[in-house]
Amino acid sequence: MPFDEDKPIKLGLPDEVASRFIKHGIERTVDYMVSENSTENPMTFKEFAEKHRNAIYKKICEYVPIKEPLGHYKIMRDYIDRQGKYRRPALLLLTAHMYGATMKEAILPAAAQQLSEDWILMQDDIEDDSELRRGKPAAQKIYGWIHSLNSTNTGQMAMWKMLKDYVVQVGPERGNRLYEKFYNMLEYTVEGQYIENVFIHDTKDLSRANEDMYFRIVDSKTCFYTVYGPMQLGALVGDAGEKDLEMLKDIGQKAGIAFQIVDDILDMTADEKEFGKKRFGDLYEGKLTLMILHAYKNATPEEKKKTDAIFKKKRQDKTEKEIGFLVDMIEKYKGLDYARSVAEKYGNEAKEYVKTYINRMPNNEYRRIVLSAVEEMYIRKK
Repeated sequence: MPFDEDKPIKLGLPDEVASRFIKHGIERTVDYMVSENSTENPMTFKEFAEKHRNAIYKKICEYVPIKEPLGHYKIMRDYIDRQGKYRRPALLLLTAHMYGATMKEAILPAAAQQLSEDWILMQDDIEDDSELRRGKPAAQKIYGWIHSLNSTNTGQMAMWKMLKDYVVQVGPERGNRLYEKFYNMLEYTVEGQYIENVFIHDTKDLSRANEDMYFRIVDSKTCFYTVYGPMQLGALVGDAGEKDLEMLKDIGQKAGIAFQIVDDILDMTADEKEFGKKRFGDLYEGKLTLMILHAYKNATPEEKKKTDAIFKKKRQDKTEKEIGFLVDMIEKYKGLDYARSVAEKYGNEAKEYVKTYINRMPNNEYRRIVLSAVEEMYIRKK
């Protein structure tokens, strides 16, 4: 049955399941995904994202059509058409519905959120000279970095046009509030990218890095951009106030840190085809992770010297043997175990915030799925 874009979608969460969830909190989320008294299964976060994927994708394609010059537009559409996991726009839609917004009101901000990921990732891949993106060769490997970089301008311009059209749609008071939040989110993200780029391309020295630098980068590029930023944007599409935005930040900041640490762990442990990126990509690119920082801190002077020499090399000049040395050193000093313990710490803190704030969230069927989505951020496998 087609959905009415002027009404939030009903997920069919029975009242008795909702009340049980409220009583017990997020630690038992999975237990209440299916109710023995229900005739239908409530929607999961993944299912919610998949349900709305096509509507978001189609809206993006309206703003980035295939037209002349075909070569240019096909490059930007490449990442758009590959489609990611749509976590960010799904979070935005969820909180928008939780705070009473309709699909019609939320679709442009959600599409702008996803399009921002598509053009930013293309720029990231150029800067890092990444090998793979979403299971296929990175854009600059196919089209060259000049054309790939130029095509990201089209993605960015279309994103801002979506937001401008949203302001026209809802009026300047509501529209500008969201526009400013979106701008601040991207501004902070770009700042984090600069700090990371300085280390990767200029500093290249782990003795001059620390966990404070790592967490500053993560706060910019993951916490705000991936978790609480989209949640706040969705809340702004609805009727949320400033205290609601602060609450979502408290929850999302902790969950975002756990999300990024898990992402770093998966870079070393996940199957390449399943993860969609080259294994050990962070080591090849010379990125900061808790694993390498922990190993370097505990390494011998000789191991540090060898690590420094490897980190000073460009990605393409690093050998498999050198990457193998870094992997062995991380294993020797239990870097993965350390990272997992820190991820668990922040994941538990996110759960504690959820239990603290749960009764301040609107009491509707979207609350359960928003909370399960937050939990999914730090127990993910890909």
